[in-house]
Amino acid sequence: MADGRLELAVWRHPKPIGAAGRCIGQTDLPVDPRRAKRLAHRIRQTARREGLPHVVATSPLRRGADVGRWLRRWGWRHQIDARLIELDFGAWDGQRWSAIAYAEVLAWEAAFLHHAPGSGESLLQLHARLVDALAAVRAGQLPRLVVGHAGWITLLGCLDGVAQGTLTAATWPAPPRYGQGIRHPVQHPVPSAAF
Repeated sequence: MADGRLELAVWRHPKPIGAAGRCIGQTDLPVDPRRAKRLAHRIRQTARREGLPHVVATSPLRRGADVGRWLRRWGWRHQIDARLIELDFGAWDGQRWSAIAYAEVLAWEAAFLHHAPGSGESLLQLHARLVDALAAVRAGQLPRLVVGHAGWITLLGCLDGVAQGTLTAATWPAPPRYGQGIRHPVQHPVPSAAF
């Protein structure tokens, strides 16, 4: 980037079809192809404007991978990387939020970083995947242009809170909007959890 720092440009995938009112982690929902194409076009414009390589990484889930497929049609290289996948909500995944026992949600909030909602994956486990992906970006093994998921992107902005043990359900920020892009410096080293 302009000051020589390595930055990750990550966009949240387009709005998936059928997600309203449901706990969606690794449930593989489709997106409207027009929305996937629109986001791919914005990523292509960013790369052109900044002189970035025509390589994008996405998770294997359709809501991100469909954007990468559009870029591949236009001559890009599309890397699918499981480290970029959304949090695994286990038995909650795909369920309506209203069908998930409130006591289970409270148990997750009480041990926000350590508890695995629905016996799936904890935020600390997601954090480990995220840190590994950032190391791959620094090493040039993963591109700097990524289509990601809300949990992954939101946690990216909370790395210091995880490292300090101060991230809680109450301090968890709102996720980016569908299709929204953010920039994040790829620090060396990335803060790791102290627990």
